[in-house]
Amino acid sequence: MLAKKEIVPLFLILLMAITAIALYKAPCVPDLMPTHWNAAGQIDAWSSKNFALFFFPAMALVIYLLITLLPRIDPFKKNYQKFDIPYYFIRLSLILFFALLYFYSLGAGVGLITFNIRFFIIPLMGLLFIMMGAFMPKIKRNFFVGFRSPWALQSDEVWQKTHQFGGKIFVAMGCLTFVTIFLGEKSFLAFMILILAGSLMPFLYSYILYRKMGLFNKNNS
Repeated sequence: MLAKKEIVPLFLILLMAITAIALYKAPCVPDLMPTHWNAAGQIDAWSSKNFALFFFPAMALVIYLLITLLPRIDPFKKNYQKFDIPYYFIRLSLILFFALLYFYSLGAGVGLITFNIRFFIIPLMGLLFIMMGAFMPKIKRNFFVGFRSPWALQSDEVWQKTHQFGGKIFVAMGCLTFVTIFLGEKSFLAFMILILAGSLMPFLYSYILYRKMGLFNKNNS
C-alpha cells in the first residue's frame, strides 16, 4: 500500500510528465532545446525536443523507483525502519532537485529564463548538500545510502562516527558552495574541488577510524 508521504515525490514526477505532454505540441517549444551549459554558464549543447521534454521525468521516475525498491534487497533492510523519515526526505530532496532543474531547462529553452545557470544550479546543489548533511548522522548501516566505505560497512561504530563526521562535512560543503558563485568562470572548478574533497574526506576518515580502533588486526586474526 502506498504511504501518504509518497504522494509528494510522486506528484512532482507526475507534474514533470504532465508538463512534458502539455508542451509537446506547444508552438513555443523549439525543435532544439538547451541541455548542457559550460563552466561559464553558457549553453554548449542542444538536444531534440523529445529528449529535452521527456528525459528528466523518466530519469526522476527511475531514480525514485530505485531508491524506493532497493532497500528490499539490502542485507541490512531492517535498518531502514530506523531511519525511515530521514530516508524519505533524502529521496524527496533528490526528486525536487531534478524537478527544479527540469523546469529551469524548459524555461531556458522557451526563452522565459535568461539569467546565468550558475546562479541557479550552484545554490540548488548547496541546499541539497546541506539537506543531505543534516540527515547523514541519522542513517544506519546499509548498502545503498550514505558513506558506504568497506570499513564503515563492517562496524556500526565506524558507520555512526563516519556519518556524524560526514554530515558536518556535507553541511560545510553546502555552505561553501554558495561562495563559488562569485568566482566567475572559476566557479565550476572550485565547485568540483569542493565536491571531490567533501566526498573523499568521510571515506578517508572511516579508514583512519577503522585502523585506530584496531579492527584491521581483529578481523584479520
